[in-house]
Amino acid sequence: MREHQYAVTVAWTGDRGAGTTGYRSYDRTHVVTADGPPPLAGSADRAFHGDADRWNPEQLLLAALAQCHMLSYLHLCAVGGVVVTGYTDRAEGAMRAGREGGSFTSATLRPEVVVADPGMCERALALHADAHRACFIAASVNFPVAHEPTVLTR
Repeated sequence: MREHQYAVTVAWTGDRGAGTTGYRSYDRTHVVTADGPPPLAGSADRAFHGDADRWNPEQLLLAALAQCHMLSYLHLCAVGGVVVTGYTDRAEGAMRAGREGGSFTSATLRPEVVVADPGMCERALALHADAHRACFIAASVNFPVAHEPTVLTR
């Protein structure tokens, strides 16, 4: 088995001049960078005094699950003879937060897949289970990830 390494830098940009002298004295804004892609503007969720115009960690976790599933699925379709011509996932996640912290309790991926031929629909639907097993991110989380896929032809 091969090991892969990943690196990102998260730089806080929210010092208003007083640092973290109080819970409301600083912004939660930050920038996420890595070699290659453009910087990503991040913050906390608005519920935690964040900036709603920036990505928050909860959205990014859900996006990572949806991206990983899609990429695994497209690979399986390509090698399995299913021609996908469109893919959109409207994923949702639930998190419970309390005084001592929080955690995700579930995520639901809702991929809508368009295939080239009606004869491919059954196989296209079945490959979602294989994609879930192949997804590195789904294998790394400790909450259930459900799938409600739809397959169409156009």
